[in-house]
Amino acid sequence: MKIALFSDIHANLPALQSFFKDLDTRNADSVYCLGDLVGYNIWPNEVVNEIRKRHIPTIAGNYDFGIGRTSSDCGCAYKTDHDKASGSVSISFTNQIMKDEEREYLRTLPAHIRVEFQLNEDKLNLLLVHGSPRKVNEYLFEDREEKSLLRIMEQADADIMCFGHTHKPYHRILSSGIDNSRYRHAVNLGSVGKPKDNDARGCYVLLTLNESSSVLDKESIEVEFIRFDYDIEQAAKAIEDSPLPNEYADMLRKGY
Repeated sequence: MKIALFSDIHANLPALQSFFKDLDTRNADSVYCLGDLVGYNIWPNEVVNEIRKRHIPTIAGNYDFGIGRTSSDCGCAYKTDHDKASGSVSISFTNQIMKDEEREYLRTLPAHIRVEFQLNEDKLNLLLVHGSPRKVNEYLFEDREEKSLLRIMEQADADIMCFGHTHKPYHRILSSGIDNSRYRHAVNLGSVGKPKDNDARGCYVLLTLNESSSVLDKESIEVEFIRFDYDIEQAAKAIEDSPLPNEYADMLRKGY
């Protein structure tokens, strides 16, 4: 089974459209979206409706949670006063242009999705979250201490945990159990519409499971990161022609 997972579109319609074109070539059996559909660009309603019309199971990101409730707080951890001020412009702008039906959709999105597989008479739990199982806006960076990341996954009963929020893709395999014979997979999907790993291309994940996939065999679970090109200039120019800070356009061009 091929499972496509994507996250953090952030109102970037050109990126989402190119993602769907690429996805159509991958023969995925199922597709899930891990949130943050809106914010930082001019197409929040269009992005919501592109996902809705495809009936893609979607969870709420921190930005979706805030905008769904017409809040002035997106739950973002801005590092400087300048970043916070720019973020406030994005939140205000998104709240102004969000339509009622699309906002209601955001407000009713679930927090998590859990998918349980029965393979080789063993249970294999796939947990989909935005930030972490504990908090929608918790950042799980690649350098997270292994004990901490493992504890989070064990407490959530997650054999494979997929998430976004940091916009930086990675796959870590953690050994657990009394004799370290059990493996858990932590997968950050990166971002479709606002990459921050110095690669301006969009990113998503193809997770492949087969009849022999097992928590006891780390090679039996395949994680592939897909990068795709999109019209970055269209998305950047849209920002520059809007009330949004021009630096957001530069971020798209440079992938930071």
